[in-house]
Amino acid sequence: MKHIRKIARRLVKLYWMILLPLFLFSSLFYFFILKDLPSPTKLASSTIPQSTKIYDRNGSLLYTIYADRNQTFVPLSEIPKSVQKATIAIEDKDFYRHGAIDLRGIARAAYSTLFHKKLQGGSTLTQQLVKTTLLSPERTIQRKVKEVILSFITEMLYSKDRILEMYLNQVPYGGTSYGIESASQTYFGKKARELTLAEAALLAGLPEAPSTYSPFGAYPELGKKRQEIILSKMQEQGYITKTEKEKAQKEQLKFQKIRNVIRAPHFVLYVKDLLEQKYGKKVVEEGGLLVTTSLDLTTQEYAQASVAAEVAGLKGYRVTNGAALVTKPGTGEILAMVGSRGYFSEETDGNVNITLQHLQPGSSIKPINYAVGLLKGYTAATPFVDEKVCFSGPKPYCPVNYDGKFHGAVQMRYALGNSFNIPAVQMLKLNTVEDMIATATAMGITTFDSPDTYGLSLTLGGGEVRMIDMAVAFGVFANGGYRIDLHPVLKVVDKRGKVLEEYNPPQSPIFGKKVLPSGVAFIISNILQDNGARLEAFGPNSALRIGNKPVAVKTGTTNDYRDNWTIGYTPEILVAAWVGNNDHTPMSGIASGVTGAAPIWHNIMGHLLEGETVPLPHQPSSVIEKFVCAPSGLLPQPEGTPDRCQTRKEFFIKGTEPRLLDKGRQKVFIDKTTNDLAKQGQTDNVEERDEIVVTDSLGNRFCLSCPHPVPSPTPTP
Repeated sequence: MKHIRKIARRLVKLYWMILLPLFLFSSLFYFFILKDLPSPTKLASSTIPQSTKIYDRNGSLLYTIYADRNQTFVPLSEIPKSVQKATIAIEDKDFYRHGAIDLRGIARAAYSTLFHKKLQGGSTLTQQLVKTTLLSPERTIQRKVKEVILSFITEMLYSKDRILEMYLNQVPYGGTSYGIESASQTYFGKKARELTLAEAALLAGLPEAPSTYSPFGAYPELGKKRQEIILSKMQEQGYITKTEKEKAQKEQLKFQKIRNVIRAPHFVLYVKDLLEQKYGKKVVEEGGLLVTTSLDLTTQEYAQASVAAEVAGLKGYRVTNGAALVTKPGTGEILAMVGSRGYFSEETDGNVNITLQHLQPGSSIKPINYAVGLLKGYTAATPFVDEKVCFSGPKPYCPVNYDGKFHGAVQMRYALGNSFNIPAVQMLKLNTVEDMIATATAMGITTFDSPDTYGLSLTLGGGEVRMIDMAVAFGVFANGGYRIDLHPVLKVVDKRGKVLEEYNPPQSPIFGKKVLPSGVAFIISNILQDNGARLEAFGPNSALRIGNKPVAVKTGTTNDYRDNWTIGYTPEILVAAWVGNNDHTPMSGIASGVTGAAPIWHNIMGHLLEGETVPLPHQPSSVIEKFVCAPSGLLPQPEGTPDRCQTRKEFFIKGTEPRLLDKGRQKVFIDKTTNDLAKQGQTDNVEERDEIVVTDSLGNRFCLSCPHPVPSPTPTP
């Protein structure tokens, strides 16, 4: 009997050891998973979303996202097979063959992520329907478990056709369009049953990322690429033939214009995309957010008018488009963003946002190169010999100047001010491409690849950049060396009044990450403000001058005349402007960097600075001013010395100022035929003379006093 009682106690103990954990697990599972689990029967109904409103900094409404939920139910029988098959092909190719979850799809996604470093989704259409309609967008294990449970229940309650029908009627296709019928009306102005194969494939690609793939978004080319991928998948899966695929890919889609009133459309859609990246598409499109942006609508409208007016006057130059960006470099706030001359212009693809596109900057990138030179100990008085030169490599590189001339010995200040190409290439030769890319990246340029990708032409615009990145990089100069990224959103409040984010930058002192010494930023800005330093190329009264105000500015034109830039700033305001063509065809007749973009820049900057006093930039304690010889950049001989050089003042970072005295006239060998310096090793037909010679950092020599004409090559086309 005692033995039986002992066994019974052990059984009771074992019973509790099993029952208690099971009870705890069940309780926790219920509390965290089942307690608030929505009913899949809600899939047959929909809740009315609250619209998200985007405002400018002064409270002017720019755009309303989902002022009403545009949704019309249509039975599956009225939805074209092309829409159904395109959706299945891109979202869930085994939809009719698996259950609530697709184990093979999950395995494929995991394999692709782990071994190919390529993210790939493994969710079924059922999971996507449940996630979009019933659950919140947070990415947690708890939500994923709920998604799987609800997907199994949904598959038990509804047939595959019914699930597909609910998916096609309830998923968001962008803007206020929920469901395929609304999407068809919004984008093509027709009923879903009238969609062509090409149109169906494009719409099928939208639900994954409507803002990204929208033909009305900042990157319409991405939607076209996704459409082509979907058509290829439809052919691979046997839904269409190769002929049908090719015909659909070539079809020119005619989109209906956006009907909703939208102000500053390029900026609004840029902000919308940023919000979706941070909060998720569902929250942005249904969460009733109140978004205050940094945009100033008055500045925006003036900038839009300036771009439109200037481009209209450039028709004879084969210029069809322009863009502009206005920022506050000290805070990163965007005051205006004009992505094209007219957002709704079908003729010029006006919905493309040029400020986000990858474009060659021409000479506007040169200040970064010269900033690297200052970092390495070269100075604004460092001379360069601007003459015919070729740099060795797999293919010899022989740069020429924009004006087709050579300019002899030119100091950095005048080489940058006049935007001479040969000194800039020599500067990069001394700096190295690697160091220029490293500095440019630290300053905010995000598009440069490995240094092996580029050659010395990088300093002339051989690498593509984005206007928004150039604004950050030039902002470093304006901020005394501090990098401050762009901040287009000032405040976001949810539908309950909770502040989700707020940007309150200090007005002083400058904050951000220090990426350049203040002395480097000061000297580059001082050169770009110096109207006298650019006289030879631009004259005394060009569009780069804003009265007598100290405004730093740099132009840039690509060698093939496809892109024309002007970027300028004060400590308080930065304006970037561009003209060109969206299809990248060359412009004609752009004779200098001030012909196209500079008038836009001048109009906007002049308007913003009207009545404003622009103080001279503060000279850092690390910068000193000294007299140097105008030709050589060396120290002048004492006053009264015969042949003493002509002098001028220059700024130097302490420790880099010249230590050597200018030699004045020196004995050199001269070729009697050319009256120029004899070539190295030449012994015939030479004589020794006393001449003034400048030697640059690459060892090139130039005779200033020789009575020879400066040779001029034939300008390149």
